[in-house]
Amino acid sequence: MLYPFAMTTDQHLYTIDHRFRGFLPVVVDVETAGFNASTDALLEIAAVIIEMDEQGFLHPGKTSGCHVEPFPNANLDPKALAFTGIDPHHPFRFATPEKEALEEMFKPIRQALKTHNCRRAILVGHNAFFDLGFINAAVERTGIKRNPFHPFSTFDTVSLAGLAYGQTVLAKAVVAAGIEWDDKEAHTALYDTQKTAELFCAIVNRWQELTLSADDDSDAGNATPAKSPTE
Repeated sequence: MLYPFAMTTDQHLYTIDHRFRGFLPVVVDVETAGFNASTDALLEIAAVIIEMDEQGFLHPGKTSGCHVEPFPNANLDPKALAFTGIDPHHPFRFATPEKEALEEMFKPIRQALKTHNCRRAILVGHNAFFDLGFINAAVERTGIKRNPFHPFSTFDTVSLAGLAYGQTVLAKAVVAAGIEWDDKEAHTALYDTQKTAELFCAIVNRWQELTLSADDDSDAGNATPAKSPTE
């Protein structure tokens, strides 16, 4: 038996604050110089704010992203740099100091929270704990007081894609969802964030389609049969 969200399709629930209990999904991806959020540099960050239409379907909204300067004395693991292809000292990176980069990303998120009457943003990511760990570490390092993200709750597209498509690798999950994927663009924060946002929307929207279909079937089953002309 399918259980549509909130067990109802009342129109007032087709707002993103009601859909996610006051949380606003924001897709985030980071590129880093290692796996340790406390010691390794944050090098790229991107975010996509998720929007909802009047039928309850999700769509990627405002996108932001930038290159980030390594914080002082940050570790730069050569293996991580070789994997991402990022040169932290390239003159044309036009990187932004860490605090400035975070504030620039947080600004539209805070505005979206007000617009949609949401209490906090909830980070959506592929292996979301990794991205949230680097965000939280950078916030602590820079002394930012108003982090819009929930400190530990996330939506992880690894688990969601495993459930929906039987795939946990981002590239394979995206393709399984019928979304275009370009290997040449992968492993940049902006591209991976945009594709993760499309994947998250596809999975949630599939559930919404099942919800509406179940409601239509229920309405049809409860309809009073029309009388025949001979009755």
